[in-house]
Amino acid sequence: MNNDLAPDLTFFVLLAKLGSMSATARELGVTPPAVTRRLNLIEHRVGVRLVNRTTRRLSLTSEGESYLAQASQILDSIRDMEESVSSGRAEPKGLLRVNATPGFGRTRIAPLLSSFAHAHPDVEVELQLTDRPISLVEEAFDLAIRFGELPDTRLSARKLMSNRRLLCASPAYLERYGMPNSPQQLHRHRCILHRQNDDVYGTWRLLKGKKVELVKVRGAVSSNDGDVVMHWALEGHGIVQRSEWDAAQYLASGRLKEVMPGYTLPPADLYAFYLSRRNLPAKIRTFIDFLVAEFAP
Repeated sequence: MNNDLAPDLTFFVLLAKLGSMSATARELGVTPPAVTRRLNLIEHRVGVRLVNRTTRRLSLTSEGESYLAQASQILDSIRDMEESVSSGRAEPKGLLRVNATPGFGRTRIAPLLSSFAHAHPDVEVELQLTDRPISLVEEAFDLAIRFGELPDTRLSARKLMSNRRLLCASPAYLERYGMPNSPQQLHRHRCILHRQNDDVYGTWRLLKGKKVELVKVRGAVSSNDGDVVMHWALEGHGIVQRSEWDAAQYLASGRLKEVMPGYTLPPADLYAFYLSRRNLPAKIRTFIDFLVAEFAP
């Protein structure tokens, strides 16, 4: 490998990420003309144009997209090689970027990251809370903590906690409208709908033994925020589908009652998702092990 190649690959990945000559110059502590000259030298060496220049933003050509993908793979391989050599003695260090959902991330993951940061002072922790689906590759997260499975074959997953879904409602609602005993009876009930990612809206999947029933439900209120739909259930607006982790305290206090406990719903187990790599960096591997220990039954 050319002695200048690895630094040039790192430079190009940074340029593509920031999308601006001036931003890249600020990040590297050089002048914008120096960034332009370095890009020109790389393009001259490979013999193709990698970047389209505009007044405000840069965009990659098709060759630039291919160069970026292969540059990222090469740099990952270099990191994997170094990790494989030093993994036995490597201490967690560097930036650890974690993504989690707002409610669970705020109440459970943030305190755990605080403890982890105290235990590993060489790790710089960044936590972002979002409900939307994310791409670990495009958004450069080290791992995402999510309930349920993510439909991305490029990811590996480590299960942190079992967590079943259930139907529940307030005693006041059930006293007024009665307790449903079958999926068919849900049609005449008010249901609180959680508009979540790409889930089939208003369709609940119930299982009993080997029998699966898809039930189209409706109600007067819906939201994309889990805390909001939970509060509406507590206020008697209808039947809600929530995870056991969300509902446990209210079931224990009697503010909610489980509905149709003989039926099961698709689980909402908690996972740590991360990019599939032969040798995980110590910061990621150690944090996942830390999470597994913290969530152990």
